[in-house]
Amino acid sequence: MATVIGLCLRVKLMRYFPPHYKLDIKVTPGSHANEESVNKQLNDKERVAAALENPNLRQLVDECIYSNEL
Repeated sequence: MATVIGLCLRVKLMRYFPPHYKLDIKVTPGSHANEESVNKQLNDKERVAAALENPNLRQLVDECIYSNEL
């Protein structure tokens, strides 16, 4: 779930900040067994783009972002 939550955060921030801002999403040290792997996935543009090409994952992210804006 850490990667899905991080992906939701990244997408929401990407929508609100101009493209020239650099975003680094990181898991708090010691809070996840695979924190290095999660951090790598969340901060790799190609991996994020590939994840968002998956229609099911894209729908989940959109629902997550939309439900927080209500």
